[in-house]
Amino acid sequence: MNVFEGGDGRYLEMTNGGTAVFVDVLMLAVSALAREPWDFRFAALLTLQDQNVMGRGVVGFDLAELDWGDKPQERAAAKDFLLRVLDLALSRHRWEEPTYEPPRAEGYLRTYRAMVEDFDPATATAGAGVLPGPDEAAIASCARHRVLDALPFWEACVFCTAGV
Repeated sequence: MNVFEGGDGRYLEMTNGGTAVFVDVLMLAVSALAREPWDFRFAALLTLQDQNVMGRGVVGFDLAELDWGDKPQERAAAKDFLLRVLDLALSRHRWEEPTYEPPRAEGYLRTYRAMVEDFDPATATAGAGVLPGPDEAAIASCARHRVLDALPFWEACVFCTAGV
């Protein structure tokens, strides 16, 4: 099982298929909204949740282990970005494009959004190096799928590695 933790004991545990859909719909949203350096670093973190590359049942991260920023306004901006990504994904942004219907995605997104909403980034430890650094930010785009890809880690997006 893949686990995404909320830092306060809450977590979202998903099957491999559920995780793939969760990451796919988040990548569609994050690619549309990313503008700031932290946004592109978070996009890179999402690409590292690609089970076709990383392996099945071994992905996930804890909100408390992310580097949300040093200043209160940086942490607030990062949290706001993630909430906007989740809201855009919940609006079914580009969900007609994948070759499958994501039946459980809305429930996963709502659960995760509640975890993010309740999370206080000031409590994060950020020492674990979970969030890719500025030099590892996902700034390249897959022309075929119009989402941010996994460069500099590998030359593909989550849809390319799935064979979509």
